[in-house]
Amino acid sequence: MIRKLLKINLFKKIFIAVNKVLLSPFFNTRYLKGYYFEKKSMGWLWAWKSIPFKLVGVNTNIPWPASHNIRIHKAENMIFSPSSINIFQSPGCYYNNFSAKIVIGEGVYIAPNVGIITANHDVNNLDKHMPGEDVIINKDTWIGMNSVILPGVILGEKTIVGAGSVVTKSFPEGNCVIAGNPAKVIKKL
Repeated sequence: MIRKLLKINLFKKIFIAVNKVLLSPFFNTRYLKGYYFEKKSMGWLWAWKSIPFKLVGVNTNIPWPASHNIRIHKAENMIFSPSSINIFQSPGCYYNNFSAKIVIGEGVYIAPNVGIITANHDVNNLDKHMPGEDVIINKDTWIGMNSVILPGVILGEKTIVGAGSVVTKSFPEGNCVIAGNPAKVIKKL
């Protein structure tokens, strides 16, 4: 039994090492770790699936595995744990972070078609943008489909954002369900 476990563990280590070497021309290997690479195998699948799109110029600025259906303005303004890399597989998501940071904690889930915005247009001159404001999404938060998170919003731990919500203000206390336009607390957890 112990021999069998050692063989499985050795195979797993070899599998991870070979994949990191083969994928290193496309991704920064610091992102090829964490839950979806070490406990699950989906991270490797996501990485391999995104390579054909990188080769044709889609998301070439992103140094981690990401769906071809998402948009991120500036990879360097995206701060997240490799264990939350699943958020970049959700189709239709838009991360507007060209002038401020988006910070995402561990265990965050983001459904399809979510927009996280750090800067709005100037209402007096639509050709200009207002100064960007960081958006911070703390651990164990879930953002429902078609929701929008606006500049400067902070979501505390364990905040659930109902589908289709527009989050215009912060909920730093967390442990709540928020929903609506504008979003408000509908339930404490």
